[in-house]
Amino acid sequence: QLVESGGGLVQPGGSLRLSCVSSGLIFSAYEMRWYRQAPGKEREFVAHISSTGHRKNYADSAKGRFTITRDNSKNTVYLQMSSLKPEDTAVYYCNARAGREYWGQGTQVTVSS
Repeated sequence: QLVESGGGLVQPGGSLRLSCVSSGLIFSAYEMRWYRQAPGKEREFVAHISSTGHRKNYADSAKGRFTITRDNSKNTVYLQMSSLKPEDTAVYYCNARAGREYWGQGTQVTVSS
């Protein structure tokens, strides 16, 4: 099970930190990703982190503004988002993948003045 939190309403230029806590998985064995889905759009990739945390990848839209990290001792992956823009408004989902794949229920991020 994956449970996201940390979403909310933030003004443009603001910051948020999303968290995704895993239970029932051997968390340290899973690569983790964040995706997002804006209204009327398809779900899109945001960021990836390897099981050890040594490798990270970002969508072009996230580079330089978002940072993905993980704490395997807490079974948690984070997405630190800064310089937020209205176009970052979406439901953000975390994803665990290691052969099998799991999704969280999502957390809403709204960037608006």
